[in-house]
Amino acid sequence: MRWSLFCRVVDNFGDIGVCWRLARQLQQEYGQNVTLWVDDVAALARIAPTAAPLEANQNLDGVQVRHWSVNAHPADDADVVIEAFACEIPASMLAAMRTRATAPLWLNLEYLSAEDWVTGCHALASPQGGGLNKYFFFPGFVAGTGGVIGEEQARQARARWSVQERGAWLTALGVANPTALTLSLFAYENPALAALIQQIAATQEPVNLLVPEGRVLPELAKTLGLPALQAGQHHQLGALNIHILPMVAQPDYDRLLWSCDLNFVRGEDSFVRAQWAARPLVWHIYPQDDAAHEAKLVAFLKLYTTGWDEYRASRLAAFWFGWNRRELAAGAWADLREMLPQAQQYAAAWATHLESLGNLAANLVSFAKDKLK
Repeated sequence: MRWSLFCRVVDNFGDIGVCWRLARQLQQEYGQNVTLWVDDVAALARIAPTAAPLEANQNLDGVQVRHWSVNAHPADDADVVIEAFACEIPASMLAAMRTRATAPLWLNLEYLSAEDWVTGCHALASPQGGGLNKYFFFPGFVAGTGGVIGEEQARQARARWSVQERGAWLTALGVANPTALTLSLFAYENPALAALIQQIAATQEPVNLLVPEGRVLPELAKTLGLPALQAGQHHQLGALNIHILPMVAQPDYDRLLWSCDLNFVRGEDSFVRAQWAARPLVWHIYPQDDAAHEAKLVAFLKLYTTGWDEYRASRLAAFWFGWNRRELAAGAWADLREMLPQAQQYAAAWATHLESLGNLAANLVSFAKDKLK
């Protein structure tokens, strides 16, 4: 089948991160013919370094990538048309869809949520006139949703990732003591970072903190009393070693997550990857003015900590809410650190649960075959 996937970049790398993984997986693992329309090719190039940021049309890993500029008027004959995250397909595409003898499958791929209402809305059709229906496709964490993106190749590679490979990977990043507790930190701006750094440093436990380039760097520089930070720098605060990493391609970011004992992640794409890493995580959810993000946080924690003992579930929730509300309580790190061994077991079980749902690309292909037969 031919697929056209439309993506507008809103959350730096979250939107394009999800769309690029999906486009690539549809092509590589399910043999689909995919065109990815994206309004910010430069953002794609940060996570897919072989992409040419100024090219209007290029083939990348088998996916046709096209710049969705104001001058572009897409009107192709794709069998499946996806508007990612309610970005709304262009008028030219809609007009072309209405002239087709056989209507294409039109999908709105929604944001990921663990809220209860998702299963009731997943796969519902909305008539759009001209013989077209738009179906709402919801990723999710339970049966009756679309699941989450999880490439088979990446899952197999993660399962094979050895202690030796982890050590070599961290050493290559400049980490002198790769056997020490190792954390990754990918977050939005967050004043709570100062408390986190202070609490970790005060323990005197050897800790590696690996920080990819991103919006949290100015806050980190302020915490360290520095004017700025850039990739390649290393700073030591007692037994805490802080390494600033460059942005890397998605497969390398996955390896980073596999190599850490705890991952701070943000948004949607890195949040899902941390779950597949089968490592404990702290989610910095994309903040919304109406505080809708807190309902999503509560819903996910309810699912994620099902089966946990009450003490650890409440401790994890306290840390997550402190981090998201930008104020960590005294002792927050000590509480989280104490529970990491048990959280590791829970994280592995959660990854197994995700596999039981099927992955988003497989579920999309199955849905499309059913609707277009």
